[in-house]
Amino acid sequence: MDLRIFTEPQQGADYDTLLKVAKATEDLGFDAFFRSDHYLKMGSADGLPGPTDAWITLAGLARETKRIRLGTLMTAGTFRLPGVLAIQVAQVDQMSGGRIELGLGAGWFEQEHKAYGIPFPAERIARLEEQLAIVTGLWGTETGQTFDYTGAYYRIEDSPALPKPAQARVPVLIGGHGAKRTPALAARYADEFNMPFASVADSERQFGRVRAAVEEAGRKPEELVYSNALVVCVGKDEAEVARRAAAIGREVDELKANGLAGSPAEVVEKIGTYAELGSSRIYLQVLDLDDLDHLELISSQVLSQLG
Repeated sequence: MDLRIFTEPQQGADYDTLLKVAKATEDLGFDAFFRSDHYLKMGSADGLPGPTDAWITLAGLARETKRIRLGTLMTAGTFRLPGVLAIQVAQVDQMSGGRIELGLGAGWFEQEHKAYGIPFPAERIARLEEQLAIVTGLWGTETGQTFDYTGAYYRIEDSPALPKPAQARVPVLIGGHGAKRTPALAARYADEFNMPFASVADSERQFGRVRAAVEEAGRKPEELVYSNALVVCVGKDEAEVARRAAAIGREVDELKANGLAGSPAEVVEKIGTYAELGSSRIYLQVLDLDDLDHLELISSQVLSQLG
């Protein structure tokens, strides 16, 4: 079971804070550092000092880390034109020496689009399908050849399809709860399917849909990595769990029901229930980015037990 650190910087974090967390992620033996792609805070957080851009952040971290994988859950398709995104991700992959992964989603938070003058179109899933075709098509075009694409929303003409990523294939992550279109997109384009903030039962149901779609598309279900994203709140005792829950404005019972919360033993046991249904990777949503002792505890008492 891989454990990855997943952050939500729109809630309030500058680059230096993210760098500290990324370096701790690397030093403590976690597999990867991922971040969300949002420009507006959610809920009661103040969001100060303001948003950071996902791919600018990852470009910086690409040069300041050496081992960990880096990526997004999920890049909003509404924020970037697909050709520009292909260039950005390829460049950051080169800057990292081939450690980048691209989670790409349709975009959903309408208010952040209004707040920064970003169009929020209808038919975002249909646009996402074209974006995936273009990004992967540009990367997959042989050097010296050109790439063309004509869709309902995007048109590419005589593109040199450059630059290329450092990796022969940048892993593409697709995720979500959609019952039909999401599994179909994953079957066609994904290297990993991620189920965000879902119960064991809902994850098992959605993984089954994805596996069926993958088989229907002529691929083997085991070609994909199946993963979950879950909020994490671990403490060496009940008082520490309660303190960490209060720091992120959540209740312990709710966190235990909907995430990974409690003692290290409790969290290891719950991770095991996700592993039993085929999840091999957990993105730990860390909401208090100043609490690096939390990461150290997870590393020494949870990660160490998972092998």
